[in-house]
Amino acid sequence: MPENDDFALQDFLPYLLNQAAEAASLSFQRVYRDRYGMLRTEWRVLFHLGLYGRMTATDIGARSRMHKTKISRAVSALETKRFLTRARADADRRTEFLTLTPAGEAAYRDLCATARTHDAALVAGLATEQAAALRAALKQLAGRD
Repeated sequence: MPENDDFALQDFLPYLLNQAAEAASLSFQRVYRDRYGMLRTEWRVLFHLGLYGRMTATDIGARSRMHKTKISRAVSALETKRFLTRARADADRRTEFLTLTPAGEAAYRDLCATARTHDAALVAGLATEQAAALRAALKQLAGRD
């Protein structure tokens, strides 16, 4: 490996974003894993249903940018945990609508409150303007501005 290579991995934006995402996610991950036995994709599906109500897996994929296979596994796991139900569409029997059960809604409310606290703690060391600029920059980079 050349010693004179001026590429600095620690300053490479994709690397930094990944490192920041992992660090920011770890303590919240422990909450949804320990309380509800969920994986990351499961809490993301749960949150989409909690935020937007009844959706299809395709809808969740479009909003979350998760692969359909991961969504399918998460849906199956959440159904097994009795956090969601599936209902076939009358017009197209291939389409399933996903809806949170009362247990899923309770888990969503609980995790939502924890997520707010976690989010506030993450930006506690930043000025309000810095936190707003960080959110705006991340949304722009994600193509969601």
